[in-house]
Amino acid sequence: MHLLQASSLLLLPAALAADVLRTQGFSTCLDNAQIRVNKMDIEYDKASNQVTFDVSGTSEKEQKVIATLVVSAYGREVYQREFDPCDEASKVDQLCPVPAGTFSAKGSQSIPSSFTDKIPPIAFSVPDLEGEGKLELKAKEGGQNLACIESTVGNGKSVDVPAVSYVAAGIAAAALGLSALGALSASGQPGASTPSPSFTEIMFWFQGMAMNGMHSVDYPPIYRKFAKNFGFSTGLIPWGSMQTSIDNFRQSTGGNLTEDSYEYLRNATLVYGDGSTANTTNDLARRGWELVIRQVETTVNGTDDSGNSTSNTPKFVSGIQGYVEQYSVPEANTFMTVLLVFAIVIAAVAVGILLFKVILEAWSLFGKFPKKLTTFRKEYWRIMAQTITNLIFLLYGVWTLYSIFQFTRGDSWAAKILAGITLGAFTGILGYWTFRIWQVARRFKKSEGDAGALYEHKETWKKYKIFYENYKRGYWWLFIPVIVYMFAKGCVLASADGHGLVQTGGQLFIEVVMLALLVWSRPYDRKSGNWINIVIQIVRVLSVVCILVFVTELGIAKTTKTITGVILIAVQCTLTVILAILIAVNAIITCVRENPHRRRRKEAENLRDLDDLTPLDGRTSILMQPTGYKSQGQKRMSSSLGPGVYEPYRERGLVYQDSNSNLMKGAAPIVRERSRDSYGSYDSRSPPPVGRQATLPTVDLDGRRYSAIAR
Repeated sequence: MHLLQASSLLLLPAALAADVLRTQGFSTCLDNAQIRVNKMDIEYDKASNQVTFDVSGTSEKEQKVIATLVVSAYGREVYQREFDPCDEASKVDQLCPVPAGTFSAKGSQSIPSSFTDKIPPIAFSVPDLEGEGKLELKAKEGGQNLACIESTVGNGKSVDVPAVSYVAAGIAAAALGLSALGALSASGQPGASTPSPSFTEIMFWFQGMAMNGMHSVDYPPIYRKFAKNFGFSTGLIPWGSMQTSIDNFRQSTGGNLTEDSYEYLRNATLVYGDGSTANTTNDLARRGWELVIRQVETTVNGTDDSGNSTSNTPKFVSGIQGYVEQYSVPEANTFMTVLLVFAIVIAAVAVGILLFKVILEAWSLFGKFPKKLTTFRKEYWRIMAQTITNLIFLLYGVWTLYSIFQFTRGDSWAAKILAGITLGAFTGILGYWTFRIWQVARRFKKSEGDAGALYEHKETWKKYKIFYENYKRGYWWLFIPVIVYMFAKGCVLASADGHGLVQTGGQLFIEVVMLALLVWSRPYDRKSGNWINIVIQIVRVLSVVCILVFVTELGIAKTTKTITGVILIAVQCTLTVILAILIAVNAIITCVRENPHRRRRKEAENLRDLDDLTPLDGRTSILMQPTGYKSQGQKRMSSSLGPGVYEPYRERGLVYQDSNSNLMKGAAPIVRERSRDSYGSYDSRSPPPVGRQATLPTVDLDGRRYSAIAR
């Protein structure tokens, strides 16, 4: 327990609440009970040493009862007491006897220190306290069970706080801004990769943590509520008016709103397999349940002062349903919620791009805007299409998850049709881009021997880079297994909903295979990208291993589950903080360091200046030693040119022409640039030479004529 307390306090934000324990919701643990509780709010304040209560219920007849109170914490019973409400030592007027009809009681009562001293200090400090309180009422004569009530108690501290979601969203926004800054500085330079962690990698990481909270297992409340903070990355945005509109849509298309609607969910208490509830303010560990035993104000056959009695209907949930309904999103509304959020984002992107285009057009009428924005002005439709495609790629895994979940748990035929159409459309779009890239790569391999021109041909790079820009040239295809990986994760999680062991086992297999692929290939262009993504994948594997501890079939103790949950939070929080630091470091480097693409352009301009030399110039190239142009993926030329000479020409779109018969010994061969069409293929025309070589003048020796090459 001390380890749990220390770890939690280090990792989690402390709430400003005082030392207070209060109930949060309740559920009935006895069917056909003769005494029914309609409302129960109990709060204990350590500072004043008082308990405040508000209880109401109904009874079929007047009768005397025996009450039994059982309190447990983290699965262990810590307190039990049986008392007679009519006994002078523990008299409860409203229960002595229990009246026929409706009764209610409000008030506060000072509690003896003999009871309060039993409450350990940890109960007031640990977030998402796990404790249970059960109150049973039996007939004094005959021992018949009359009522059974279970509730949770919390201290007002929780890891489910808006600040965590805001910080996570801020990290994602910073990664998006850095990626945009890197793309702007590259100015469409072919082969330019972005530093890790990128926006896509950050969003995949947050989606992974959210999906970790969707397994059908008995999570400790502390981890379940921690995972809730990252639901925004999967498109779950709580919005009451949107849910009401979706309910109306479902009702008109075959949906049943009786127990699956926004209004019903607002008045329900979510109860999970371990008995805990979904609310953020309270949980369990009740010590002073017997403290609710004195009445200040009692009403029989009436209502309380508010004029009504609130009914908190228990709703037992687990898995994906239990995760999404924490946001007040009914399970049948899940897909439509994500669809509407996605549509809003797409509309915002389209409007933003078009508005920026209008601004640039107006700018061009009154002044000269930066040259870097010229590409955007001319190709804004391509940029819009690529942005939407990137969003589809980003959400493909969770879209698969929600679509399959809609097929299995949804009730609206229209929503199911939309799920099928959109999933098919998204799969088709990604499949089309995959086929086009494979087709272009195949053409390059036929004409040049490899697919390196995917990174070198500017038009090809601009069209397809969103899928492979951070991968090495030999591993451009790795985005294909990434798409399969996302699809498989969503399929396993949604199709096996309700079967925690199958879900967790399938997810573990998928994550291990992906880790093996990354370790084997190390596909990222930058070493930092390889290490960062391998570490992220290792944490994903460890996270699923930890989730195995929560599987119900394994029967692991609650204390072990809670400690495992805290360790899992610690690991995931640590990695998130490291990623945030790396984003800040990359931003500083990008702003301070000289732009490498601009530097290469300047070097290229300096090389072009050498083409203006004449044979009589002091810098004449006739005296210069031939040197190869060093570039990524360089290869050795054939032995006919001698050892040590590189062959960069093919990678730069240059073709070597064998004209040794008119070259001086040691001079480099003539190199001419070939133009490519929109698919990256070469045409037969030969533009002016890019490289210049010194040659002998036209002479006639022994009847052999050598033609000089004009400059």
